[in-house]
Amino acid sequence: MPEPGPSPATSSLPAAAAQFGAHVLAHALAAGTEVTADVRVVRSAQLVEQVPAGEPDPPAVPPVTPGQPARPARPVLPGPPSLPVRPRTAEAAGTAAEAAPGPTVAPAVAGGTDAGPAVTATAAPVGEDAAAARRPSPAMERILRGPSGLGTASLHLFRRDGAPAPAAPGEPVAGRPIPGLYFHPVPEPDEARVAEVSRRIKAWAVDEVQAFPPEWEDQFDGFSVGRYMVACHPDAPTVEHLMVATRLMVAENAVDDCYCEDHGGSPVGLGSRLLLAHTALDPLHTTEEYEPAWAESLLSDAPRRAYRSAMDYMVRLATPSQADRYRHDMARLHMGYLAEAAWAETDHVPEVWEYLAMRQFNNFRPCPTITDTVGGYELPADLHAQPAMQRVIALAGNATTIVNDLYSYTKEQASPGRHLNLPVVIAEREDCSEQKAYLKAVEVHNDLMHAFEAEAAALAAACPVPAVPRFLRGVAAWVDGNHYWHQTNTYRYSLPDFW
Repeated sequence: MPEPGPSPATSSLPAAAAQFGAHVLAHALAAGTEVTADVRVVRSAQLVEQVPAGEPDPPAVPPVTPGQPARPARPVLPGPPSLPVRPRTAEAAGTAAEAAPGPTVAPAVAGGTDAGPAVTATAAPVGEDAAAARRPSPAMERILRGPSGLGTASLHLFRRDGAPAPAAPGEPVAGRPIPGLYFHPVPEPDEARVAEVSRRIKAWAVDEVQAFPPEWEDQFDGFSVGRYMVACHPDAPTVEHLMVATRLMVAENAVDDCYCEDHGGSPVGLGSRLLLAHTALDPLHTTEEYEPAWAESLLSDAPRRAYRSAMDYMVRLATPSQADRYRHDMARLHMGYLAEAAWAETDHVPEVWEYLAMRQFNNFRPCPTITDTVGGYELPADLHAQPAMQRVIALAGNATTIVNDLYSYTKEQASPGRHLNLPVVIAEREDCSEQKAYLKAVEVHNDLMHAFEAEAAALAAACPVPAVPRFLRGVAAWVDGNHYWHQTNTYRYSLPDFW
């Protein structure tokens, strides 16, 4: 069982990863973002006593990069008294005022200040002022300018000659990041850990649970789940802790592929399949007469075998509270699957807000919610259940899921049938082009990310129990690692030609 407090020191963990994700807690406060939060913090003596003495303070707040664009103020949320708001600086206000629309936009150049090739965004004239209609919207300009914020100076896609920026010698060639997407780069995952996790997870999937037939082996290898999980959990004290997250990720994807979509899945009868599979996570308590038939059913297909085995491994390292938390979030996930399946059965395209509601359940939330289990400690249950913490976790899950919508867009568009994702729903419901819908989906993601960072910073400031900022840094690390995997997994993903 994990103990509250710091994980054991791990010599193989890169030094850079020790503060991985700290930008989320530090940057939102330093940027002067207006934040409020629904915080009812429990500071009982029992919780404080669980934190070992001498726990180091969170990393110091780094300075804000001069000229960094100010984030838009969020509306004040109803609820308890707001947290103190740092005044917005005149410099930040001036930066925001400079973002005026113009007819051309020149992408910034990596490592310098020279302007790159001009990119003209045009639109069909509306009304009498055709010149104004050809002028890109502020949202379009933000997209075309490329990534911004701390650590993104080297992430612009074009040099002065318009050629893609080359990878440094000895580095793997990474996929292109989505222009304009707000994200944070991560250190390259520890290669020794990636190799060991990859070896173990394939042995588990093939030998222990028979999660896929031999003809799917190339797709399993191309998923690169070992690299994915090592990038998302840089603070895992051991490889076995990493394996908890990795098995669960493979099991979740087995259910998604086999029950829902890619490999024989169907919306017809999905509810029954999901309910029976969920009993592999949340055991059936029944009579002696009927229990053997249920136990035998857990071995009847790949998804249930994978769920049962992955959960058995998890409970060996997790506390009962952590395991039950995961079961709860998996029930949320299954409810989201069912909503999407219902729309597929009736060929219904939801409103954009309805789609986003579905994606709050059909999303990555079960993954970052176990960040403390994988990190070898526990965020106490009543702190995890706080409304402010639940909001932060939900925003993280929502933002990372829109990342999936954006990177998998071309893959889904090339597949048979209609696959719902945020750009598709925006295009249909707001009657706009695929390009405009995609770029607006980027903006939706960025708004979710800024809200996540601001709320995480507010919660860390309001609740000084050391396990809280530690957990929030872990969630931030998962958010960043998730983007890293989507960007670099060129086996699965490519970008549309919208820039």
